[in-house]
Amino acid sequence: MITHPSRHCTVELQALPSRIGQVRRILSAQLRYWHLDPLIDRAALGVTELLSNVHRHAQPDKTCTVRIELMLDRLTVSVRDHDPRLPVVGDADPLATCGRGLAMVAAVSESWGARPDGEQGKTVWFSLPTPAALKARAARPPRRVAVEEPPVRTVPVPDSPVRFTEVATVGLPEVEPLGLPAVEPVGIPEVEPVALAADALRPEHAPARSAVAG
Repeated sequence: MITHPSRHCTVELQALPSRIGQVRRILSAQLRYWHLDPLIDRAALGVTELLSNVHRHAQPDKTCTVRIELMLDRLTVSVRDHDPRLPVVGDADPLATCGRGLAMVAAVSESWGARPDGEQGKTVWFSLPTPAALKARAARPPRRVAVEEPPVRTVPVPDSPVRFTEVATVGLPEVEPLGLPAVEPVGIPEVEPVALAADALRPEHAPARSAVAG
């Protein structure tokens, strides 16, 4: 039975391999109708893993209900079965071909969990943020985180006086001056003054004096 209210879709089925493929197609069609195409791959992978767990482990039967619900900024997909035992995430062997279902659900979703439904069964669910919610988060300014500076630690100074240690000086040998030979002064010969004739000192255009008195 399939119901299609405005904001949720419910599918009741037997968790058999042939029916799991049908649920994936119903989920993809519903998300396209809600214009949530970017969520199809992750939602289909998550619901496949949850239904596979019901097929492998649920008792006493494989009857389950898949519910797809859109609420404001998130899409929630849940699977309810008749087995009250809650799933446990274990460490799968690196070479194992199964045992990683819940780890994959946690990897592709924003959050996931399991809640008991009395003694009649349990519900395992996961949620994905809608594209509109991701855009709103990206447009939101980052929060400022106040960084507290570490307190300054003061180191107490002891009251005892500071002791100085005497350092022995190293004696250096005295250096004797080098003996240099005395330099005798060089004698410069005296230059005798040259007697110049009076005519040589007369200007070139000055008239010559007459030796005759007149």
